[in-house]
Amino acid sequence: MLLMPFFCEAIVTSPGPNHITRNIIQDRKGNIWIAAFDGIFRYDGKSFTNITSKVSSARFFSVAEDSKGNFWFGSIGAGVYYYDGKSFQNFTTKDGLLNNDVGSIYEDRKGNLWFGVFGGASCYDGKTFRNYIIDGDAMNEDRTGKTFADRPPYEVTTITQDKTGKFWFATRGNTFVYDGKTFTVCSNAGKPFKNVRSIMEDKKGNTWLGGADGLWRYDGSVFTNFTQQFVGHIMEDKKGNIWTSSESDKSINWAKPGSDNAQAWALSRYDGKSLYDKKPTVTEIANKPMFFGILEANDGSIWFGAFDGVYRYDGKIITDFKSAAGQK
Repeated sequence: MLLMPFFCEAIVTSPGPNHITRNIIQDRKGNIWIAAFDGIFRYDGKSFTNITSKVSSARFFSVAEDSKGNFWFGSIGAGVYYYDGKSFQNFTTKDGLLNNDVGSIYEDRKGNLWFGVFGGASCYDGKTFRNYIIDGDAMNEDRTGKTFADRPPYEVTTITQDKTGKFWFATRGNTFVYDGKTFTVCSNAGKPFKNVRSIMEDKKGNTWLGGADGLWRYDGSVFTNFTQQFVGHIMEDKKGNIWTSSESDKSINWAKPGSDNAQAWALSRYDGKSLYDKKPTVTEIANKPMFFGILEANDGSIWFGAFDGVYRYDGKIITDFKSAAGQK
């Protein structure tokens, strides 16, 4: 289906997002892009621009730049938006997308765009969608044109392609590995990995999984566990350190004064030189009620999303962007 683009003037804002911030990337020009519940924000090093403020009031979970320099924004309830820097196109279930809640976006080596949604995943080749549906403990390609208006039980939280060309699908149910023909459940000692939120391949070709069963590294034959705390996101920096957002042993009072403390989450760094030690060196950088996506920017600073916006860590100081002063 040919979709007509529509144009919208973006709004330049002083602060960054003030709500849940799910995903952060840096584009080829050095701009920081942020997917948050109050919109898609672009930070040029000086100010924030809310790109989607006049396009959609939906909450945004994911943002990605494709190999052609175009952008894709995954929303909750409004499908995915394509943005070429000037105009927008919106893809929904009416166009073949499996579901309109798009939590993750990934471009494979052939240039296909994959969208992790509730019920499974959609693969877009620039013309049509191919859909893959989670059916209980299995996942298969659907050739009937089925889409989901409502939310099925499971969603695909992460999609990535490893060095062998196989695809990994993290879901709130089983984790699947897809070789282009067959979906296989990823398991360790006969126990499937369930409710995995993040999968990443490091520079050495190891696959890292983070979720309800903690943080794991897979070298192709052996699984190694690093923590059993719930892990939400994983990122490897240029030095080979592994960064995670995860549950912490600490508690924090983040609600109304006088309320009970809640379990804190931690932004942690696993020292890359100690990853093969019996007890790797782990440093907790920050604690908050919740952490989400993590990015290492070109300058080495670490950006991370939280329940109340976006933050930047320069190695010494954590900066928020809730005011104009915070942007400096």
